[in-house]
Amino acid sequence: MAGSTDRAAGLTIQEMARRSGFTEPTLRYYEKIGLLGRVARDESSGHRRYDPATADRVEALACLRSAGMTVSGMRRYLDLLARGDSAAAEQRDLFAVQAEKLAADIERLRLRLAYLRGKADLWDARVRGDTDAEKRAIDDVTRVMNQFTD
Repeated sequence: MAGSTDRAAGLTIQEMARRSGFTEPTLRYYEKIGLLGRVARDESSGHRRYDPATADRVEALACLRSAGMTVSGMRRYLDLLARGDSAAAEQRDLFAVQAEKLAADIERLRLRLAYLRGKADLWDARVRGDTDAEKRAIDDVTRVMNQFTD
């Protein structure tokens, strides 16, 4: 098929970006700082080619990054992974701490969502001229706002 990538040669950087959700500059940066190791190059063009093992690593890092893990956290994960089972307790702790951070982020997002929905309800009530619904929406928004300061 014309224009298709030879999968045996690996994924192009564009394909890897689409697959992982990382931008091309992010992929280049992660390679530069050592998170990906050396990414193979096409012999004729010199373009990056992500083999299956590297693609798996990129996808694991994309999952961690989207869960809020920092670059230093991802580096720690890879270092512990290289140590194997001897680092199991440290891996557990790394992921448990990250899970708690993510849970806190989700709670903050839940509050922001409730705030936005309350504001939408308030403005909808105003558009409809429903003062009772507007008062309920104001009370709802106030309750949500109070949770931001708790």
